Amino acid sequence: MTTTPCDLAGLLPAGRLITDPARLASFAHDEAAGAPYALPAAVVRPRDTGEVAAVVAYCAERGVPVVARGAGTGLSGGANAVDGCVVVSFAAMDRVLRIDPDERLAVVQPGVVNDHLRAACAAKGLWYPPDPASAPWSTIGGNVATNAGGVCCVKYGVTRDYVLGLEAVTGRGEVVRLGRRTAKSSAGFELAGLLVGSEGTLALVTEITLRLRGERAQEHTVVGYFDDLPSAGRAVAHVVASGVVPSALELVDRYCLRAVDEWKNMGLTDGGDVLLLARCDAPGAAGLQEADTVLACFEAAGATWSARSADPAEADALFAARRLVYPALERLGMVLSEDICVPRTLVPEMLARLERTAERNGVRIASLAHAGDGNLHPMLVVPRGDDRQLAWGREVFEEVVDQAIALGGTVTGEHGVGLLKMRGLARELSPAVVDLHRGIKRVWDPAGILNPGKVFTA
Repeated sequence: MTTTPCDLAGLLPAGRLITDPARLASFAHDEAAGAPYALPAAVVRPRDTGEVAAVVAYCAERGVPVVARGAGTGLSGGANAVDGCVVVSFAAMDRVLRIDPDERLAVVQPGVVNDHLRAACAAKGLWYPPDPASAPWSTIGGNVATNAGGVCCVKYGVTRDYVLGLEAVTGRGEVVRLGRRTAKSSAGFELAGLLVGSEGTLALVTEITLRLRGERAQEHTVVGYFDDLPSAGRAVAHVVASGVVPSALELVDRYCLRAVDEWKNMGLTDGGDVLLLARCDAPGAAGLQEADTVLACFEAAGATWSARSADPAEADALFAARRLVYPALERLGMVLSEDICVPRTLVPEMLARLERTAERNGVRIASLAHAGDGNLHPMLVVPRGDDRQLAWGREVFEEVVDQAIALGGTVTGEHGVGLLKMRGLARELSPAVVDLHRGIKRVWDPAGILNPGKVFTA
C-alpha cells in the first residue's frame, strides 16, 4: 500500500507538509557528487517527537519509505530521497532545550546547528568538541547520524564519545528513550551508541543529550611545510611515536593549497607543496613543551620550513584556510571526496599509495587529512555533467578504498556509508558481521521503511 501527500495532511498542523515539486527538489539529495536520488512524494517538517512518531507509524502501516534529513551537508548520499518516500526534515526542531553547567551536559533537538550549540556552550564556559568542517551549517542530528568527527577529534574523540542519551522513534513509530544522563551506567546494552552512525536506518532521533567539557586551555600552533606527501606522512608518524597527542594535526596538499590561493590569494603555496598544521592544548608549560616536540618531529622528517606560531590570528587564519579547501575545489568542478581511515602509523604508506594511484591513472588526487588519527580525504575534481568522468573517478576511488582496507583501514572515518560506500563496506566486513547488522535492522525497523537501500541492503 502507498500513501499520498493529502493523506499526511491530516496528521500534522498546517504548514508542516511540503508537496510543491519545485520545493521538493531541494530536499532530494545531500552534497554527495553523483549519488543517485529521486524526488520525494512529500516532505514533512515536524516540531516535536509526537509529530515524528505519527508520521513514521502511518508510513510503517502502509510500507512507505521514510528518509530523515538534517542540513543536507552529507557527502555519502545517506540523506538522498528514494522514489515515493516521505522526507522528514528536522530543520524546525532546532532548539537547545537545556545546558547544565553543573552536570556538564546539553539537551538539544536534532536540528540545532553544530556551531550554534558550540556558541551557546561557550557562553556558559563549556565546550562541545566535535567540529566537522561543516560545523557552521551541519546539524547535531546529522552529526549523530554519521558519527561526525572533525579537526580536534584526534585528541577529543568523535560524536559518539559525547552522546549520553537519545530520544528516538523506531520503524514501528514507537518512541523510546535510550542511554542516560548520569556519569556512568551498566544497565543493559549500549543502544544509544548503536544509533550513533546508523544513518537513519534504525530510528529517527528526536532529542540528544550530550556530554560537555570545560573551557579549553590556550592552544599553541605549529606549522610545517614539506616537499612531498611521504615526507609529511613521516612527520605525522614521528608525532605519533613521540607520545604527544595534539589537539589537531591536519594535512593539506599542494592541489588544495593552490585551489584556496586561486580563490582567496592567501599565499599558502609560498612555503612548499604540503602543509601540516598542528595544535597542542595541554595546560601551561606542558602545552609549550608539546608544541616544541611536534616542531622537532617536523624538522626531523625534513620540513622545508617550520615554526611555532606566535600570532594567534595568523594561526586561526591557517585553520580557516583548511576549512576552505572543499568549497575552493568546488569552484573547479564536481568534487568526488573519499573518507578512508588507516592506522596512524601507516599514514605515510597510504599517502604514498595515493600518489602512485594518481600517477598510474593519470589524475590529480588532492589530499586533505585529519592526519593525526589516520583519516584521509582524497578528492578528485571532474567536469560537471560529465557522467563518464564521474563513473571513472568513482572507479579510481574504489581502488583507493581497496588499498585502505588492505592496510587494515576502514571505508569511512566520519562521512558515513550512505550510498557511495556500500561496495567498500561489503569488502571490509565479513558476511557473518553483515548478517548481524541486517538482523539488528530488522528488530528496529521490521517493515524496512527507514532509509531503505542505504548502508546495508536487505
